[in-house]
Amino acid sequence: MTPSDILSRFSGLRILVIGDLMLDHYVWGEVSRISPEAPVPIVHVVRESDTAGGAANVALNLAALGVRAEVIGCLGDDAAGARLRGLLDARGIATARCAVCPGAPTIVKTRVVARTQQLCRIDHEATRSAYDFAGSAGGEAALSAAVAEADAIIVSDYAKGVVTQALLDRVIALGKTHGHLVAVDPKPARRLNLTGAGVMTPNRAEALELAGLAGDGGGEPPALEEIARRIHAAYAPALLVITLGADGMALCREGRVEHRMPTHAREVFDVSGAGDTVIAMLTAALAAKASPVDAAHLANLAAGIVVSKFGTATVTPAEVLEFAKECSGP
Repeated sequence: MTPSDILSRFSGLRILVIGDLMLDHYVWGEVSRISPEAPVPIVHVVRESDTAGGAANVALNLAALGVRAEVIGCLGDDAAGARLRGLLDARGIATARCAVCPGAPTIVKTRVVARTQQLCRIDHEATRSAYDFAGSAGGEAALSAAVAEADAIIVSDYAKGVVTQALLDRVIALGKTHGHLVAVDPKPARRLNLTGAGVMTPNRAEALELAGLAGDGGGEPPALEEIARRIHAAYAPALLVITLGADGMALCREGRVEHRMPTHAREVFDVSGAGDTVIAMLTAALAAKASPVDAAHLANLAAGIVVSKFGTATVTPAEVLEFAKECSGP
């Protein structure tokens, strides 16, 4: 299938995103002098803006691609949670099955930016006791119904407490029951058993951790083939896609590196949220019956576009098709 053929199928898809929902808040300003109180810039605030972050940004990427998306995660009973829900609702992303977690505020990441230069990031989050979606009666019913209605499931783990082993096991079991693809963007530090996931999309550092090779300082870095072999031996994903930053992307199956894709990127401006774009595009393309190679190719193109934008951003099918033409040459 051509990229146009694959993308044209997205409007008929429904994809469920489960994970840690966040609000990305931006404070935009100008700097003209240094504070007399400390050697720090004084930022004159011009405007402020919000967008969805974490698993919510995965859903936002799906919506931008024309996919019908739903999110399941935790929101705080606060103004930030209301703003995040409003952002998702405005894009047609279903939020009705999200839980409101008492005592745990909505996660907010505030970035202070002057002339497109990020000066600092301020995180608002409290220690969160995981909401037991898999164990509570209401959570189990909501989860089961959401998976049944979806064409594919993405688990986006930002290590904030929503994705537990019990939840992951239940999602994978439900996905198997319904014959749905389950894609996981993992956080290796959580040490969850990811066996049963159809797709895994770690970056290079995460892949090293999953392979048990992180911290092996000195000497030559581990070969990509060894990383793929070890991850397959540990978790046996049907498809492993390792994002390699400036070195592109590697598509691996059965513990072997089958394809290396060079990066297709305009000027790299900001890599924030690029992994969210990759798993959104990859999962949508696979759910649209694209081959793994074609799906990874589209995900690579989408990543090349999104890193040229500032902050957590999304891409559209039109942008992907135009960029595909640019990369293919005359």
